Amino acid sequence: MSDSNRPYPPLPEQQQDWPGETAKMQPQPDHGETSYKGSGRLAGKKAIITGGDSGIGRAVAIAYAREGADVLISYLDEHEDAKETARLVEEAGQKAILVAGDITEVENCQQVVDKAVEAFGEINILVNNAAFQMTRESLDEISDDEFDRTMKTNIYAMFRITKAAVPHMPAGGSIINTASINADQPKPLLIAYSATKAAIVNFSGSLAALLAEKGIRANAVAPGPIWTP
Repeated sequence: MSDSNRPYPPLPEQQQDWPGETAKMQPQPDHGETSYKGSGRLAGKKAIITGGDSGIGRAVAIAYAREGADVLISYLDEHEDAKETARLVEEAGQKAILVAGDITEVENCQQVVDKAVEAFGEINILVNNAAFQMTRESLDEISDDEFDRTMKTNIYAMFRITKAAVPHMPAGGSIINTASINADQPKPLLIAYSATKAAIVNFSGSLAALLAEKGIRANAVAPGPIWTP
């Protein structure tokens, strides 16, 4: 598609230190704040969303709240972003619980689930959305620590939070894991990230079969590029 045919103008180049803040992005992302209208499809449900402070996570939180769900928002340390997401959830008349912490740490994965059970009593929906991504030109640029963080954030945390949440999910529950188009169209600059996203698709398929007898569904979604910090 030529630039003249693009529906939106080119985005200005910009850079932030990781993990980034939504408020600093230009133009501001659209999470459905003014466009999404709910119809009660999740009335009375209780949801956990990891990485719920911004990007896909914020959009999901807004949608779920407007459909009638209470939401626990797990995030790293982007406190202002998280507070804004919570405000939008509460504006929809639903409860918002904020839980900060690095989910590469085992105890923080458990804390996310414990706080949800404490606040809600049960978990109907788990959205494993949090992810870590870095673009690198060569293998030499990827440190062991960076590779570990990518795996621990994108895969280990998903496993740990899911394992902790399932005992608190009644039949009819749903687990939704955010994969990526990179799962089957891997990019050379995203080796570690793409590998985790392929693993998420596989994990989700195995999980769906494993939990079917409990009446709990497991699925993966595979978005393309998203305007998010």
